[in-house]
Amino acid sequence: MFTGIIQAAGKIAFIEKRGDAYTMKVRSEEFFKNSKVGDSCANNGVCLTVESSSVDEATFCLVHQTLVNTSFINAKPGTLVNLELPCRPDGLMGGHFVMGHVDSVAKVLTVAPRETGVEVDLELPPDLRRYVIRRGSVALDGISLTVAEKFETGLRVAIIPETLAKTNLRTWVPGTLVNVEVDMIGKYVENFLRNAELA
Repeated sequence: MFTGIIQAAGKIAFIEKRGDAYTMKVRSEEFFKNSKVGDSCANNGVCLTVESSSVDEATFCLVHQTLVNTSFINAKPGTLVNLELPCRPDGLMGGHFVMGHVDSVAKVLTVAPRETGVEVDLELPPDLRRYVIRRGSVALDGISLTVAEKFETGLRVAIIPETLAKTNLRTWVPGTLVNVEVDMIGKYVENFLRNAELA
């Protein structure tokens, strides 16, 4: 499990076809020095398993389901990737509960600079909109963000300079597809209530 507090930004060093999957190598200086085969790492919010690693690089497998359900379908060498290692039970919970199980992708509609930071409007798939609430939490490319506003087709988030500087959010432009994971608590509550009605 993760918290959505990005620890580093890496770059895709290479990505190549592997049957119906892809092999992807991500480079980030000294980020993988304690990683070993089998460990988890969130890449743009997607929980992936380390297949091999060195101090500065790690290799992951992107299976078919990951490719068709996330923005990695458009990944290429040089793409900036947000990185986060799993949270520890004795660590700080700085963001919110993020599973690394991406629900879908959202499309950036506008990026509006403000005196401090930027505001970003995104279009959400219709089946995810009911899980979003104003002032609630959402993970976008693995970044834990607060929903500033909700509108009919999507949401708005307000980004502080620190987040802009340390994540791939600074590369977002209208049309960019980003991974979205809605707050899992809402999905569990909905499932519980639905099952209770059927009982």
